[in-house]
Amino acid sequence: MDKKKTIISQGISRFRSWIQAGAALLTNVHLPNFLSGGIYQGDGKAVCVPGLNCYSCPAASGACPIGSFQAVVGSSKFSFSYYITGFLILFGVLLGRFICGFLCPFGWFQDLLHRIPGKKLSTKKLKPLTYLKYVVLLLTVCFLPVFAVNDVGMGDPFFCKYICPQGVLEGAIPLSVVNKGIRSALGTLFTWKLVILITVIVLSVLFYRPFCKWICPLGAFYALMNRVSLLGIRVDGQQCISCGKCAGVCKMDVEITKTPDHGECIRCGKCINVCPVDAISFQYGFGRSEKQ
Repeated sequence: MDKKKTIISQGISRFRSWIQAGAALLTNVHLPNFLSGGIYQGDGKAVCVPGLNCYSCPAASGACPIGSFQAVVGSSKFSFSYYITGFLILFGVLLGRFICGFLCPFGWFQDLLHRIPGKKLSTKKLKPLTYLKYVVLLLTVCFLPVFAVNDVGMGDPFFCKYICPQGVLEGAIPLSVVNKGIRSALGTLFTWKLVILITVIVLSVLFYRPFCKWICPLGAFYALMNRVSLLGIRVDGQQCISCGKCAGVCKMDVEITKTPDHGECIRCGKCINVCPVDAISFQYGFGRSEKQ
């Protein structure tokens, strides 16, 4: 395997936490708004960010693709969102679930929670739950906003309104802290979403990235793109000694030597760093081979 490519791959994966922190900051660059209680509404909000990040976050520099998609398809004059769909396909083809592993603020939040000392539980026996996120994508993001409409033909953004914990974490909580009017308006829906957020937090300490694995519709979409994305994982079959260390270290329950571009792989690179013979690396480009 190309030694230079291996070194670059190992470097990227080792600095993942710093890359995640930088991506979260760029996604939420308007930090003073946390103190003022305002929401940035400039031209940047017309552009989507690749990860899950609430539009209502005071510091958010762009729009969440899931929320934007629901806003368009749930409008009174239904129209298919070509821009947002094209945006998601573009990033899906370019990076796949690398976005989940490196660029998503809520993914980074779960990573930090899982570092809290304590007992950790495996999700290997819970693999059927990974299909739930595809149901969430189809039902709450695509179908319900279109077909479950009110008298004027508008549909609710069901995922953002009733499920997504990021909205409470980034939007409702910081805004209510500094804005008395918002604080007094909080009701049953906020309580429900807060329960979801607390549940995700507790599960994230015990399990690795439960929201990403089981619930996130954005993760479901990027998972579908993993096999066609330009960025992938390459395993050199001639160098591989079948030691099993890569499978043992994978917290997404992927056997990378068998399925390098599995939909659950978030390209975190842990398998790259643990390989004793440097048989695993990132690979980018058209016509790339997963395993040689």
